[in-house]
Amino acid sequence: MIADERSTAHAVAAAVLAVPGVVDLDGGVFGEVATYLPGERVVGVQLSDESCAVHIVVDLRYELRDVAAQAAAAASEAAGRVCSVTVEDVVTPPAAVGDSSGGAR
Repeated sequence: MIADERSTAHAVAAAVLAVPGVVDLDGGVFGEVATYLPGERVVGVQLSDESCAVHIVVDLRYELRDVAAQAAAAASEAAGRVCSVTVEDVVTPPAAVGDSSGGAR
């Protein structure tokens, strides 16, 4: 059971991180969003028997709702159960050297 949960949590994390616009997984304010396994935690992925929750950080250059929907679909496919996605934070990429605009448009 633990081996299945470990591989599922890692598969969900990898699938979500592969979605364009997802910058990172987020553990929530107190780090409570995680799958706790012997000797490790998979931060940002919380599994239950029937569902899972994934919390993400999104690049603001992407449409938030589209990224969340794609992440939910990828997570659900990897987990084999319905997954919800919460956008915990957004980030803007640093300005390129010599760019005086101050960031993304």
